[in-house]
Amino acid sequence: MEQLFHVAPYTGYVYPNETVIPWTVLIAVYPYMTGLVAGAFTVSSLYHVFGIQKYKHVARFALLTALCFMIFVPAPLLLHLGQPARALNALITPHLSSAFAMFGFFAAFYVCLVALESWFAFRVDNVARAKSSTGVRRLFYRAITLWSDDVSEKALAFDRKWLYVLAVVGIPGAHGLHGYVGFVFGSLKAREWWGSDLMPVIFLFSAVISGVALLIVLYVVVSWIRKVTIDQDCLKGLTQTLWGFLMFGVLLEVVEFANLFYQGEEGIELIKEYVTGPLFVSYFVLQFGIGAALPITILTVMIFRKTSGRAFLVGTLVSAGLALMSVFMMRWNVVIGGQEISKTMKGLLDYHLPFWGREGLLAAICVLIAPLILLWILTRLFPPWEPTNQRASTSVTEALSELPYGTAPKEV
Repeated sequence: MEQLFHVAPYTGYVYPNETVIPWTVLIAVYPYMTGLVAGAFTVSSLYHVFGIQKYKHVARFALLTALCFMIFVPAPLLLHLGQPARALNALITPHLSSAFAMFGFFAAFYVCLVALESWFAFRVDNVARAKSSTGVRRLFYRAITLWSDDVSEKALAFDRKWLYVLAVVGIPGAHGLHGYVGFVFGSLKAREWWGSDLMPVIFLFSAVISGVALLIVLYVVVSWIRKVTIDQDCLKGLTQTLWGFLMFGVLLEVVEFANLFYQGEEGIELIKEYVTGPLFVSYFVLQFGIGAALPITILTVMIFRKTSGRAFLVGTLVSAGLALMSVFMMRWNVVIGGQEISKTMKGLLDYHLPFWGREGLLAAICVLIAPLILLWILTRLFPPWEPTNQRASTSVTEALSELPYGTAPKEV
C-alpha cells in the first residue's frame, strides 16, 4: 500500500501523532486557487458592477479565468482525501458545524453562479457564431444559446440586467468563499500560529492581490501570443489595483505578526525561534522581502515617475510574478508552518516536500496547470477579447455593435 504520509524529523518535545504532517502542499494549493478565483472575479466586477471602463478589455477574460480555476478548486482536496469517492457524502449527510464540510455547498453554488454569468456575458456573441458557423460547430453554439437567436433590444436589456445582478451577488459570494478558508485557520485556537481574528481579512486581501497579479501575467502573455497591442489604460489600472492591495495586505500581515508578539502568550519563545530559524527564508525573505517589499518598491517608483513603454511593461510583469509567489508563500507558511510548530509549543518539525506521489510537488504543479489548459480551450471556443464575431451576418453584427457588453443596465 502506498505510504501517503511520511514521518517528519523533529526536535524538542513533540506528540507521537504530530510526527506525521497530515496537511501537505495540496492543502496550501487549495486556498491559493480559491484566492485566484476571488481576485479574478473582483476585477471582472469592477467593470460589470461599478462600470470602470479601463477594465472593460479584460472583464470577460477575468470571468473565464475565475470559472476555470473554480472548476478545479476541489481537485487538491480530492487528491488529498484517502477515499475521494466518498466526497459526495459531505453533501448528502452534511456536518453543518464543519467549515470544510460546507465547502461543497459553497463551491457548487459559486460554480453555478460564475457559469451562469459567463453564459449571459457571451450569449450574444454565441448567437453570432452560430449564424456564421456550419456543421458540428454550428450545432454546438446553437446548443449553448439554447437554440435562441433573439438579439432584440428587449433580449439585450434582459442579458445586461442579469449579468449585473449575478455580478453583484458574486462579489460577496467570491469573497465569502475565500474568507471562510481564512476562517478555518483563524478559528483554530489550538495552534498559536493559526489562531488570529485577522486571518480571514488577510486571506481576502491576499486573494485580490493574487487574482490581479494572475490577470496581469495572463493578459501580457496572451497579448504577446496573439500579437496584439496591450491596452495601456487597462494595464495601468490593474497595476494600480495590485499596488494598493499589496500595501494594505502587507500592512495587515505586519499588524497580525506584531500583535502575536505583543500578546506574548505561552510558547512565544518557540515561535521566535521558529521564525528566526527554519521559517526565516520562506517568511521574511521570500514572502515579505522579495515577494512584497520588492514589487511595492518597483510599482511605487513606476507610478510616481509615470513610467511608460517597455520599462513599465517589464516592471509590472515582474511585480505581478513576485506577488503571485508571495501569496503562495503566505499560504505555505500558514498551512505547513502551523503544523511544524508542535501543539506542546516545545518542539519543531521539519516538513520535506516530496516530488512524486499524490501529495508531491508534481501533483501540485499539475493541479495549478490544469485550469490554465481549460482556460486556453474556453478562450478558443468563446474569445473574450472581441465583443462581436466579424464573420456574422450584417443584421447580427449591427445588433452586436450596439451592445456595450457587460455594462450595468439602466433599469437596475
